[in-house]
Amino acid sequence: MKRFYSLLLLLVIAYTYGYTQSPGSEKLNQLSWLIGKWERQNVKPGKTSHEHWEPVSDNSMRGWGVTLAGTDTIFVEKLQIINNEEGLFYVADVAENVEPVYFKIVALSEQGFVCENPEHDFPKRIAYVLSGDQLKATISGDGKEIDFLFRKVTQ
Repeated sequence: MKRFYSLLLLLVIAYTYGYTQSPGSEKLNQLSWLIGKWERQNVKPGKTSHEHWEPVSDNSMRGWGVTLAGTDTIFVEKLQIINNEEGLFYVADVAENVEPVYFKIVALSEQGFVCENPEHDFPKRIAYVLSGDQLKATISGDGKEIDFLFRKVTQ
């Protein structure tokens, strides 16, 4: 019986050390710089805006964007970055759309990412570029481009 428990213990240890992260989680780890609160810098006077990101699992991050006019909430955006069997996706859920919109991440580095959904009306492309504690998010499509400039305020 003692041999059985020793063998069982060895199998548990071997399984634990042999565990690997799910495919794609390594790519998601490249986005760990996004975690925290980002305060928008180029917002119109009288308004404040921010994005906040947090890890959920090895395969997903959750975020939300909020814009306030004084104390009134005028815009809310639920965001996710998910890894599934089809790839890595940035998912935006806003009131204007019936369903969340999936943008496939087509370029990824430790300083940013680019995602696209050519079927969506606007935007068709979203790019996040990190520079120190500054973040530039650009949405674009059909000849139109809008920059959102953020500064990191917390981890």
